[in-house]
Order: sequence, then C-alpha cells, then structure tokens
Amino acid sequence: MKKHFIVFMALLSLGQLASIPSVSAQNPRVTIPDFADLVERASPAVVNIRITEKVAVQQAQGGIPGMPEDQAEFFRRFFGVPIPGIPNAPRQPQPNSGKPQEADRGVGSGFIIESNGLILTNAHVVEGATNIYVTLTDKREFKAKLLGMDKRTDVAVVKIDARDLPRLPLGDSSKVRVGEWVLAIGSPFGLENTVTAGIVSAKSRDTGDYLPFIQTDVAVNPGNSGGPLLNTAGQVIGINSQIFSRSGGYMGISFAIPIDEAMRVADQLRTNGKMTRGRIGVALGEMTKEVAESLGLGKPRGAYVRNVEPGGPAAAGGIESGDVILSFNGREISKSTDLPRVVGETKPGTTAMIQVWRKGVARDLTVTVVDAEAQTAVKKPDAPASNGNGANVFGVSVADVSDAKKKELNIKGGVEVTSLGDGSLARAGIRPGDVIIRVADADITGVKQFETLVKGLDVNKAVPVFVRRADSTLVIPVRPK
Repeated sequence: MKKHFIVFMALLSLGQLASIPSVSAQNPRVTIPDFADLVERASPAVVNIRITEKVAVQQAQGGIPGMPEDQAEFFRRFFGVPIPGIPNAPRQPQPNSGKPQEADRGVGSGFIIESNGLILTNAHVVEGATNIYVTLTDKREFKAKLLGMDKRTDVAVVKIDARDLPRLPLGDSSKVRVGEWVLAIGSPFGLENTVTAGIVSAKSRDTGDYLPFIQTDVAVNPGNSGGPLLNTAGQVIGINSQIFSRSGGYMGISFAIPIDEAMRVADQLRTNGKMTRGRIGVALGEMTKEVAESLGLGKPRGAYVRNVEPGGPAAAGGIESGDVILSFNGREISKSTDLPRVVGETKPGTTAMIQVWRKGVARDLTVTVVDAEAQTAVKKPDAPASNGNGANVFGVSVADVSDAKKKELNIKGGVEVTSLGDGSLARAGIRPGDVIIRVADADITGVKQFETLVKGLDVNKAVPVFVRRADSTLVIPVRPK
C-alpha cells in the first residue's frame, strides 16, 4: 500500500509539473511593476502650467472679483455669499472699467529637463498666452518665459528663473518596444500630479507630417498635454500630446511625441526661437498595393510624387510627377509620410542624393534643399477644354492638348479626356478634363500616338495610366479588357 501511495504521489507531482508553464531565461515570467518608487522620484520634476490672457470683464453688481459669473451664482445659492446692499436684491450690471483683466485660459503639464528651469511642454498648451505660470510640486509658482514653439510638431520650450531644480532623465525613444509598461504624470482637468499607467500600443503611428507618434493605452485627458511619458527606468520617452476621442475625453488611445523628435526640435527652439526645416517642393500621394504592382515595384514602398512645384528644387533636380522617391541621402523611404520628416530634418542649402523609380528603372538625382519658409504658391489650372476626340480601347474619347494648356498644367505632352464611354479607364474614375500623360513607360505625345499605343496593350495585364488632374498626377492601374 505504501509503495502504491509513493508511486501515486510521484505521478501526481509529475502531472502538476507538466501543467505548470516552464519559465526560462529566454521567456522570463512577466509581473506587473510597482511604480511607487519611480513616481516618487519623477513627480517633483513634473510641473503644472497655467495660461492666462487679457480679457475685457463685465462684472455684475454683487459678483465675486476674479470669478466667472456662473461660479459666483453657485456660491451665492449654495454657500450664502451675501450680495452687498439690500438683501436678495436683484443684481444690476456694473459698467466695465474698460481695463482688460488677466483671466485663466487653460491648464496643461510640462516637465523639467535642466536644473536651471528649462521645461518642455506642448505648443498647443502655451499658444496665444499672455502670461505663462509654472507651479512646482512644492507649490512654488513662477512666471515663465516662452523661448520658442513649433506648432507642426506641437513642441514648446519655456524657462523659469530658478536653480537646482529636480529634472527628468531622457530616454531613447528609438528603443521603445510595443507592449512595454509606461506611465504618464500630469494635470488632467487641473488635478495636479496625477499618475496613470499602461503599455505601448504601437510605434511610428502616423497622424501628421512630422510626427511618428508613440501610441499607448495610458489614460490621458485634457490637462495631461505636455506631461512626460516615462518608461520603467524613469526616463522620458515621449511628451503626451493627443488623444483619439469621440467624446472629448479618454477612450483608450493616446499619443505621445517621441522624445528624440521632441529634443531635435527643442534644441533649435532654445537656440534660435524657431524651427528651421528643409523642403524640396513636391506634393505626395499614398502608394497602394495595386499602384506598386503596376509600376513594377513589387510591394508598396517609397513616396509617390503627384505634383512637382514649378521652378522648385525638385523640378530643378529633375524629379517629375509620377516618380516614386525610394531614398533620400541614403535613407530608405518606406512610405510617403517618411519623406517630409527626412527632408524637414535636412539643413537648407544641403545637396541631397535622391533615388527615384521611373518607368521601371531606379535613377539617382541631385536636389538642393531649401528653407521651408520660402514657399512658392503653385497656381491651380482650370480643367482642360476639349478640342476634338478619338476613340480608344480604354472607353474614353481624347483630344490633343494645346500648347497654352500644356504650359498651364506644367506638362510636356498628353491627351485630354473629352468624354467617357464604357471601358476600364472610365470605370476607374477618370473624369472629362483629365489629361493622360503616360501609359506604362510610354510618354503620351498626342492622339495618334496614344491610339496606336493602347491598341498594342495586353488586354489581360494591368498597366499604370498616369493622369494629370489640376495640380496632381494620379496613377490609375487598369486592365484594357
């Protein structure tokens, strides 16, 4: 009996061991971190930012100075604040003194990055402020100076006159991993030093031209803007900036500016008071799977050029509408939103090597980057007028383009669509007035050449058709059949 019991217990132990997931050095058990020590260290370097502006105030008799009238009415009704003069007398408007008074406009957050009082926050937190006040966790309040802000990246730098302040160490946002624990400290709805935690949900989330955001599920609400996003080492990896919301409040998705991007901007702001960016003068479109395949790229990659600014740097360097920019100064361009960031980081006056994909071949071009502030407006041409027609297998009627219209549209050739029939190109969304400038790798010079070209196409193979519409060049992959 004893022997059987020992065997049974041995089998039971083996069964229990088999049911327990193994833990190895390669797969360590993950536990929920305790943020208490981290918060204790980091909180003193997180500040509350209060914004004021000068407004003309008309105060009713019996009002409470400095308090909005609806709040004053609340105190009168529920806390018995007396109205001077006759008890329960109706309030009469009091003439405005005509002198603007300082009134609170909003609150936000920020964090100290240098012990001499240098603070990072969001541009939208301090934009339009008459005065900026910074309150520390020890309740000291300072009037801050705005050193500079950049609305495109939503980064601002302010300075207070103080010394030996606690500061937050900066991390490396390029090493952030999806799924890692992060926390935010800020002043949501004016509630100072509020801490929320969560994980990184995604990286390089595109919501703007210059910002590959860090997406998290950390609770962020109005007032959190400008506060730090911290990793478990207590390092700043981002600035809490935006939320996705249909209600105005937190709905499980928040976005932070990567600290690497923010500091690149902040360094210029503190030195020059503004951000200087490069530009090359192109308008971009998104590269789809169908377009990439029709152009022979295989998979969607690069930045598709739908328009080139006449006389701009790109035009001078030989870039054409319909090109796909694959790399800029050796840096691969994976998608269209990569190019504005890479070019924007480039110092104006720099000569850059750009690789483009055109007619199935990669070409190297040289472009000189200019200052983004020196923009030249591109005139939008009117829709082309018809001057004749011809039939073709795409199901559209076309006409030659006049020299004046070619100059207006900044094109060398093409045929303009005068009417639509029943065909693949018509069903693909082409409109009367569009100008077909290229089919596959062949530039279109006129109606006769266009007719001959399309008759020789493989009816079962998709081809890219390049269409000029106003100031954009579209690529429409179609099958002639």
